[in-house]
Amino acid sequence: MSEKTPASELKMRMESFCRLMNEQNPDWQMAMIFSKVNLLYFTGSMSEGMLVVERDKSAVYWVRRSYERAMEESAFEDIRPMSSYRDAAEVYMQKPSVVYLESEFVPLAMFNRIQKHFLFETFKGLDFQLSMTRAVKSAWELSFMEQAGRIHQHVLEEKVPAILREGMTEADLAAELYEVAVKEGHQGTARFAMHDTDLVVAQLGFGTSSLMPTNFDGPGGNRGLNAAVPSLGSRHRKLKKGDLVFVDMGVGVNGYHSDKTVTYMFGNSLPDEVIKIHMQCVEIQNRIAAMLTPGNSGEMVYETIMDSLSPDFQKNFMGFGNRKVKFLGHGIGITMDEAPVLAKGFKMPFEENMVFAVEPKKGIEGVGMVGIENTFVVTPQGGRCISGNNPGMILVD
Repeated sequence: MSEKTPASELKMRMESFCRLMNEQNPDWQMAMIFSKVNLLYFTGSMSEGMLVVERDKSAVYWVRRSYERAMEESAFEDIRPMSSYRDAAEVYMQKPSVVYLESEFVPLAMFNRIQKHFLFETFKGLDFQLSMTRAVKSAWELSFMEQAGRIHQHVLEEKVPAILREGMTEADLAAELYEVAVKEGHQGTARFAMHDTDLVVAQLGFGTSSLMPTNFDGPGGNRGLNAAVPSLGSRHRKLKKGDLVFVDMGVGVNGYHSDKTVTYMFGNSLPDEVIKIHMQCVEIQNRIAAMLTPGNSGEMVYETIMDSLSPDFQKNFMGFGNRKVKFLGHGIGITMDEAPVLAKGFKMPFEENMVFAVEPKKGIEGVGMVGIENTFVVTPQGGRCISGNNPGMILVD
């Protein structure tokens, strides 16, 4: 299947976005999209510029750098060069007083430059409409997510056990894991929507490193290299027999991701009680997957699961200590963290071909983070896993 986004895909996405805008913002006249991830989604190119969408008119992709590249890789219908926002603004003779922008992305300096030339009085956000447009995946999108899932399964379930060796550091594992994943087809980066967030290779740790506090909202832990790079893995923590190994990794193909966590027992089996807690997390994952059907909601799934757990199990569930997250999984697509989320407040009904990363995890003092994560597609029969079915706690001799 071609990696170039087909024109039919781009047309369908724009029509879906405009339909949502018409329904939810009936007075809208102009929307502007600047983030490279959303430009990729709507135009098939990440060239710097902006997409201007006028109500009941054809959208225009204005490109600053590089117009030549955008013309080569994009099937978008109307691509025009610009050297500054002034060039684009001169084309729009009637400018609305209110424009819709990515309020979670556009920095103040950029906003001031745009306003200088487009002369609008105020703005409103369109982040929700963008996320809902992206939430339901097409067959073309799913094909790449399924490729990512197959790479995930092969690398984490089959390749990692052969990489692990006594005395290697967490940083060693990260470096070797990256090499293997890229050679197997991973695009080499996993993108996040969270502002100012990066995660190098994977969130991984030996033993209690997987309980270390992180600088982003996730249940797992990660010691990292240092304060400047709180990811990758420690150069000092070495693997020893009896360690729990925790690997939470995103894999991408042609911009689309899957998400997966696998745990390993190195050298010796962990205590039966630890394995029992881990298998409870696996059972929770499977229960959640069964509820990933059209018509259910993230809030319903979250409350159903949380209400079924004992107070004792909820201690250190979805985190460790006071660092517990308030979700059980999240949407995934061209970023690792998309809407909807399996959490309170997400009442919109699931639709077929939404995709979720489901990640029930629990911290165990003195041991590390146990649990599992896999990527599931919403179907009428429940979540279809695309990233493998190994329950984890793989024993590596």
